[in-house]
Amino acid sequence: MQFKHPEFLYTLFALIIPVIVHLFQLRRFQKVNFSNVQFLKAVTIQTRKSSQIKKWLTLLSRLLAMAAIIIGFAQPFLALDKIVGKKSKTVIYLDNSFSMQAKGAKGPLLKRAIQEILSDLPEEETISLFTNTETFIDVSKKNIQNDLLQIAYSSNQLSYSAAYLKAKQLAGSSTETIKRIIMVSDFQQKEDQFTLPKNSEIKTHLVQLQPVTKQNLAIDSLFLERNINNNLILNVLASNIDTNPENTSIALYNDDKLIAKTAILIPENGTAKAEFQLDESIKINGRVTLEDHLITFDNSRFFTINTPEKIKVVAINEANDNFIKNIYTSDEFVLISCSIEQLNYNDISTANLVIVNEVKQIPISLTNTLKPFTERGGTICFIPAVKGDVSSYQQFINKFSAQGISSEKVQEKKITSIHFSHPLYRGVFNKKVTNFQYPKVNSYYHANASNTVLSFEDNSPFLYKTNNLYIFTAAINKENSNFKNSPLIVPTLYNIGKQSLQLADISYTIGQTNSYDIPISLGQDGVLSLISNEESIIPMQQSFSTKVRITTDEVPTKAGIYSLQDNTKKTIQHISYNYNSAESQLQYYNLNTTQNYQVSESITELFDQIKEETSVHELWKWFVIFALIFLLIEILLLKYLK
Repeated sequence: MQFKHPEFLYTLFALIIPVIVHLFQLRRFQKVNFSNVQFLKAVTIQTRKSSQIKKWLTLLSRLLAMAAIIIGFAQPFLALDKIVGKKSKTVIYLDNSFSMQAKGAKGPLLKRAIQEILSDLPEEETISLFTNTETFIDVSKKNIQNDLLQIAYSSNQLSYSAAYLKAKQLAGSSTETIKRIIMVSDFQQKEDQFTLPKNSEIKTHLVQLQPVTKQNLAIDSLFLERNINNNLILNVLASNIDTNPENTSIALYNDDKLIAKTAILIPENGTAKAEFQLDESIKINGRVTLEDHLITFDNSRFFTINTPEKIKVVAINEANDNFIKNIYTSDEFVLISCSIEQLNYNDISTANLVIVNEVKQIPISLTNTLKPFTERGGTICFIPAVKGDVSSYQQFINKFSAQGISSEKVQEKKITSIHFSHPLYRGVFNKKVTNFQYPKVNSYYHANASNTVLSFEDNSPFLYKTNNLYIFTAAINKENSNFKNSPLIVPTLYNIGKQSLQLADISYTIGQTNSYDIPISLGQDGVLSLISNEESIIPMQQSFSTKVRITTDEVPTKAGIYSLQDNTKKTIQHISYNYNSAESQLQYYNLNTTQNYQVSESITELFDQIKEETSVHELWKWFVIFALIFLLIEILLLKYLK
């Protein structure tokens, strides 16, 4: 038992006063003469004994009454020692990711959590609460009631460790405060193990909300490919979690017009593929949908097929350029191929890729022209000549990078190493190839480079990239190399050309870093915006002379088809964004209480427990009642005890 005003307890020393009065009997007796009292002797002795008992009982009741009043003024209470005199700080993380759409015993998990917070949180208590998208600091239930009821589902979910660190920051660093972190989520399994940082100063509570069923149908991904008849096919990959396999209808729309529909049988806990043939002659703002009433965010995926833009390539030659013309064909590229004497420098300013093909000596004028070209986002592919002017090569490369080439050496070398993880070969190889005929060179230039694409047998570079410059270290004409006859030449040069302008994919994933180029020239104050029915944003962008590079990561936040518009509201093209399909995998951690955290099944259960742990039981009312009881006993003793 503890006291709010312990100084009142010193008054208990005053209880010695009635004891002293009782012991010393300050009242004097008066003698009264009487004739013969012998016959009253027995009665007198009995009366004296009764009087002494009555006095002791009266004194005891009086002392107890006074003591109860004094203790009542000291305001005694019962509480845990560690919470006495300390303030509390509660931070709640409320997961509003899409998986919280799953149905629990009392409805959708997120809605149930919000209702329990609003019903069980004390009116006067101040807390901090944050979701994956919003943060409320030092607010009461009344302040955030409307905001909580309007919280929407989010595609971006904080990792649990990141949510914990943010909650820890909101809880503060005061050692005089009882800090408590409450994490409310379904705790969907993202990694192999669930871990939280250890912190003995903070009490951590996990409320794991479980759905009554894990059933879910979802569209996982979309991708394009060509069949054996060279028709363009849209592949739709759909998954089934814990649902009895049956025919599932999948529909394809162009804007709001239904253009195709099919049914597929998706095995339980498996996947199936649906195929739609597309007309390449029309522009498509597509949407693929299926019906599933349990979790709805993954029922649709969007894609866009825009009119392809041709990439402009300028080839400067002092060697045969037939292989360049065969790779950069007119259906995808605009190729200008000429000798160094016939070069129109104005063509470089509008190009995406410039190929310097075995020019023996590079003039200073070309170097000075290509420098601002790369600064505007252009790409250069440099192929040296046999017995080229090394000093002009070094002067040329040093304008762009310190990783240049040095002296030429006549020696046969095989090209044996392909760096399959390099972005240039992304999607080219199904597996690492080891049993192919290695191309070779008869002479090469020494180079010291790090970002190697193709290597010789001694691991020295044959092709490497530095900044916006691809550099071959050997001539590839027929007299010096058989690289032109190798199957590597087509994907290598083709992808160099394709990646010089990063055309938009058919769709992008929200929450990931996405980058693509728009072949348009904007003015000094020109800005591109992404516009949909639900969002209007200005993404991060970098403007060059021939293109604008768009980069998105945290925005947009809503799945759909966005029109890319300039300042005049003119639509340049359409871009599609989809939610991450990882939220569709309804796999959850199996959490149990540990030394680091306590696990509860509901917010109501946890709040009741916290209320019991932090409650203060005031006892002063009981001592007032005891004082009244003892005073009543004293009155009864004085009145009825003879």
